[in-house]
Amino acid sequence: MADPRFTSNYLAGPYIERLAHLRKDDARIRAALNDPDAWLVPVWRTQSLVLRTESGFAAEFVRGFSRFEGLPTEPILLGELQDHFCFALELPGDSNPVLDTNAQFMDLRTVAGDLPREQGGVLAYARAMVLWRERHRFCGRCGTPTVAMQAGHVLLCTNPNCRHQQFPRTDPAVIVLVTQGDHALLGRQAVWPAGRYSTIAGFVEPGESLEDAVRREVMEETGIPVGTVEYHSSQPWPFPSSLMLGFTAHATGTEIRQIDDELEDVRWLSREQIAAGEVALPNPMSISFRLIEDWYDAGSSVPLREEPNARLWLSPPR
Repeated sequence: MADPRFTSNYLAGPYIERLAHLRKDDARIRAALNDPDAWLVPVWRTQSLVLRTESGFAAEFVRGFSRFEGLPTEPILLGELQDHFCFALELPGDSNPVLDTNAQFMDLRTVAGDLPREQGGVLAYARAMVLWRERHRFCGRCGTPTVAMQAGHVLLCTNPNCRHQQFPRTDPAVIVLVTQGDHALLGRQAVWPAGRYSTIAGFVEPGESLEDAVRREVMEETGIPVGTVEYHSSQPWPFPSSLMLGFTAHATGTEIRQIDDELEDVRWLSREQIAAGEVALPNPMSISFRLIEDWYDAGSSVPLREEPNARLWLSPPR
């Protein structure tokens, strides 16, 4: 089994050279936009432009910024991918934009796992940047409109008496697989598809360490006390702006007592129950699935992905 310290999750990894040193060079950025080989990564109503292929989907990068000049927002420099400058481009309007392509705008969450990994990462990066800018068009200090600076990576208040700068934000959230012997603790929200269960997760609160957040979230949602907490891996999750920090934890008790109403149901599940398809597991592109998979494979002679009856939440109920 691959060491999780050296294996990136979906949407993560050094898939692009971010070129942070060029963000203040306005002349260089303008030249890059005029480069006919530059790639634009369109985002429309949070959706990404993708093309169906025989093996799944592929990101559709658009060339030629000149036809988009006059849009209410400037492109955002993402960096360099495969020797191409990449810019995120927010497309306005309620109607689906008409582009010279057979690609279509789709929800990235539903197709990311069927994209080449580096393309999924770029689309996630573009989506996160566009949503951050859309939600911070006004200064949080004085309410004055902001203007984009440094190739879209800084929003500057236009009030000369304020000039407050806002930077792209990421909300840290912990996600944890709690285990006790041969059992893992999984829960479900009422709004999820029938039968879907996942690991425990929640946002880190101010003044709280990651380990404290893990113990608090598990206790609040399940009533299970947690002892040892170990870091596993992380995953950017731009839905809209989270960084999922994955952990494994050992339970010091087994009695489930739901303190809040975050989850509809919580269960201890054995590997045998998971293999039999008793619950539907999260999407394989998610860190939640990876936490479950790594635990499962460490104690089973048959990998989880090869279990014929194990099912995902996207699969029809058996």
